[in-house]
Amino acid sequence: MQTWNQVYDPFNNAWLSTFAASIPVIALLGMIASGKVQAHIAAVLSLILALAVAVFIFTMPADLAWRVALFGGIRGLFPIGWIILNVIFLYRLTVEKGWFSTLQQSVAGITEDRRLQLLLVAFAFGAFFEGAGGFGTPVAVTGAILIGLGFSPLAASGLSLIANTAPVAYGALGAPIQGLASVTGYDPYILGAMIGRQLPFFSLIVPFWLIAVFAGFRGMFAIWPPILVCGASFAVAQFAISNYINPWIVDIGASLISMGCLVLFLKFWQPAQIWTSPALRGHDPSIGYNSPKSLGAGVPGDLPRPVSPTRTASSSEILMAWVPWIVLSVILGFWGTKWFKDIVDPLFTWKYEVPGLHNVILKVPPVVDKPIPEKAVFAFTYMSYTGTGVLLAAIISGFIMRFSPLRLITAYFETIWVLRYSLITIVAMLALGVLTGYSGIDATLGLAFAGTGILYPFFGTLLGWLGVALTGSDTASNVLFGNLQKITAEQLGLNGVLMAAANSSGGVMGKMIDAQSIVVASTATGYFGQESKILRFVFWHSIILACLVGGLVMLQAYVSPFTEMVLHAPAAAGAH
Repeated sequence: MQTWNQVYDPFNNAWLSTFAASIPVIALLGMIASGKVQAHIAAVLSLILALAVAVFIFTMPADLAWRVALFGGIRGLFPIGWIILNVIFLYRLTVEKGWFSTLQQSVAGITEDRRLQLLLVAFAFGAFFEGAGGFGTPVAVTGAILIGLGFSPLAASGLSLIANTAPVAYGALGAPIQGLASVTGYDPYILGAMIGRQLPFFSLIVPFWLIAVFAGFRGMFAIWPPILVCGASFAVAQFAISNYINPWIVDIGASLISMGCLVLFLKFWQPAQIWTSPALRGHDPSIGYNSPKSLGAGVPGDLPRPVSPTRTASSSEILMAWVPWIVLSVILGFWGTKWFKDIVDPLFTWKYEVPGLHNVILKVPPVVDKPIPEKAVFAFTYMSYTGTGVLLAAIISGFIMRFSPLRLITAYFETIWVLRYSLITIVAMLALGVLTGYSGIDATLGLAFAGTGILYPFFGTLLGWLGVALTGSDTASNVLFGNLQKITAEQLGLNGVLMAAANSSGGVMGKMIDAQSIVVASTATGYFGQESKILRFVFWHSIILACLVGGLVMLQAYVSPFTEMVLHAPAAAGAH
């Protein structure tokens, strides 16, 4: 079949072409932020608009555009939709049996202070799931736990998103690093180490930021010692593991160290005043997790809410309440490891080269050095999907909780019905993200950032932020813009490793505003139809944190002693 070259400046005017490329993104965020269009409808309408822009402005053949959209939609179901479905299935089972209420009581036993619960669950526990699974798992799990602990839906949703930032670059056992290495040719160990010289600053900042957003500055300063213990232990471990061990286990190791240090510290220290309010400071405290206004009462699909326990649970009951989550942690701890994938993928993988699409679209200079065909292979690695591990954990836990096989089956179909609109949204979002990549729309936006000259270290970092906001994945953003970062840096006389790493480090701050993550958060917390509130809540936090990362990269590019932190690739560097 005849190939098609991507077009990056269809109007022969960079400003007009960039504006045209931004139309689908502006429309999507505008509709979601307005609150007047439901998320699944906004996603479908934005996808239709993106198809029109790709075909009529960027000259993409219509048959290619439809194939790409279908390809992207399937990738939305697997692996992302598959993860969300099975996490919520597990959550519903634990609520139905009352085990989640007992877990709620056990967390309160460590500390009744909501601020400290946030540190433990949203930041430290969430980082573990980011490292083990990624792809929406941490937001889904921590959002469900926080809502079960009594946090308001907006607090559970928004704070889970803010917390899931600094660990993202090493998520899913280092998948973003490997993706970046594959397109830049740099050694993944060098890239991981360079990112480990950027993100620890923010691993220290984010816990303080998280608590300040929730409880205000006075509420944050009142518990600064455990915040410092949590953030500093994570940051030090993140730096040490990424620079002296490997980039694959950074999040898992750092999260376990952070959780251990925090729990141990809380055995000797508790705040003078316990913060019990579940609502966000500055937001309506009357809208709690059991408010009909916040949940949309009567709308089919509300997640079940754990009932507060009427008596104190015994030690054995508390231990059993943690069993489903321990099972989930253990399974995900090795489910994404290379040795497990090497065993199951050759036996349980179905690869399908999309006809009429695979190697038909060519990515061309200046985005790459020479024309490169875009692969379109759907690798259905169904056994090694993170979601499959979650499903296995849910089934094992279901039997431990003494559910009958028939009830597990009916509960699963009930969960599918609950999530029907969310799954539609995720499918449409991924179709949109994949389409913008294959059509060259994303590259057009990237080239606009590349024209900023001496300010490129700052704007190049924001390019990574934009890539994650568009695609919903730090891995996808690295694959999309990693080589562009390298080429542009070399043309400007900058360090290529620095800017490749900045793409990933800046990208993590875009994770909290990408539409997929917002839908995952609203689904996990039962905050259906309120995606606009979540987006408005996290938007400025995302931008400010991304700008702070950009400022650090500017210092590392030009100002001593920060320039001494920058690593250089060996002359014959190549991805392992």
